[in-house]
Amino acid sequence: RVHAISPFHGVQVRCSGSLVRATSNSTGVYTGAQRKLPRWRRFSTFPSQQRCIQADNKRCADLSPRCLVAVDGQQIPRPLNGEVLVKVEFAGVNAPDIMQRKGKYPAPKGHSPILGLEVSGTVVATGEGVAKVKVGDAVCALTPGGGYSEYCIAPEGSCLPIPIGLAAREGASLPETYFTVWRNVFMTAGLTRGETLLVHGGAGGIGSTAIQLGKAFGARVVATAGSDDKCAFCRTLGADLAINYKTQDYVDEVKALVGKGNGVDVVLDSVGGDYVQRNLKIMATGGRHVSIAFQRGSKVEADLLPVLMRRLTLTGGTLRHQSAEYKAEIATQLQKEVWPLFERGVLVPVVHREYALDEACQAHQDLESSIVMGKVVLRVA
Repeated sequence: RVHAISPFHGVQVRCSGSLVRATSNSTGVYTGAQRKLPRWRRFSTFPSQQRCIQADNKRCADLSPRCLVAVDGQQIPRPLNGEVLVKVEFAGVNAPDIMQRKGKYPAPKGHSPILGLEVSGTVVATGEGVAKVKVGDAVCALTPGGGYSEYCIAPEGSCLPIPIGLAAREGASLPETYFTVWRNVFMTAGLTRGETLLVHGGAGGIGSTAIQLGKAFGARVVATAGSDDKCAFCRTLGADLAINYKTQDYVDEVKALVGKGNGVDVVLDSVGGDYVQRNLKIMATGGRHVSIAFQRGSKVEADLLPVLMRRLTLTGGTLRHQSAEYKAEIATQLQKEVWPLFERGVLVPVVHREYALDEACQAHQDLESSIVMGKVVLRVA
C-alpha cells in the first residue's frame, strides 16, 4: 500500500516508515495498479525539507557577511543521473563562497545557488547510474554548490572516502583545496621532485595545501604570507622559505635563495595584478605560472619578453565550471596518489576553527579578515 510519494527521482514510495526506491535489477508488484515494477532498493528515512544558509540581499545591500541567514523549510534536492544525496555533517568555507555571496561567482546553470563547495557526511540516496558510491557510505565531496545545508547533491565522481584516521570535520576541509592544488600544480603545471614551487598566500586553505603537497612530492617550497606568525605557520607545514610580503621583497628573497641564473619552476598565484610581472622576474627557464585567483585584479600590465627568452608558460583555471568527468579524473588521482599520505601521516588537515551552521556570518567575517590559518568549516549535523 502506498502511503506517500517521495519527491525524489524515479519511482519511490514510503512503506512502513522507510523510504524505498525502484531499481532496474528485478521485479516487484505495485498494489493497486497491479503492474510489475523493478525490485525496491531501501533508503534511509529523512525529511522532505531542510535548513540551509542563504544570502539575503534585502537584509544588507552591501552584501557583507550579515546577509547570510539561516532559512528553514527548504526543499531537499533530488539526486539525478550520476548524482548522490549527502546528509551533511560538515561543510567547508572557502574564498569562492565569499565571491559568490558578493555576486561575483555565480553557481553553474542548473545547480544549487546555495553557498558551499565541499562537504562531508553520509550518502542517503543515489540517482540512476550510480555504481560505486552506496547508501550509507561516509564521504567527503566536491560539490557545484549547496554545501551550506543539511542535505547536498554531489556528483558520484566527485565523492571520495574520508581518509582512514580522519573525522568528518577534517574530511570537509579537503575537497576544494586538494582538487584545486592537485589539478593546477601537478596535472597542469607538472611539478616534479627537485623543482622549486612558489606559493602566494601560504597560510590560507589553498596555500597550506600546496605547501604540504609540494613537500610530500619532493619539491622545494617557498611561500609568501602577510605576518611573521603566518610565516612561522608556513614553516611548520614544511615551507623551506617563508617570506613576509609586508616587510620583505619576495623577489629579492627568492633570488637570494635560488642563486644567480636560477629561478622557481612553478608559481601558484592567487594574487594577480602587479604580482604577475614580479613573478616573471624570478622564474626559471621552462617555468610554469598558474593563476587561480586575482586578489589584485585580473588586468595585468607585464613585459612578456621573459616568456620568450625563458620559454615560460602562463596558464590557469577554475574547477567549478569543469565537467563532472574531469573532476572525476582528479578524484581518481587523489585517491590513488594523495589519500594514502593522510593515512601515513605525511599530510595533515589544518582546520583553524569550526562554526555552527548558523554562524556562517562569523565564519565569513573571520575568513575575510585574514586571521584564518588553514581552513574553517561549518558544523551542520
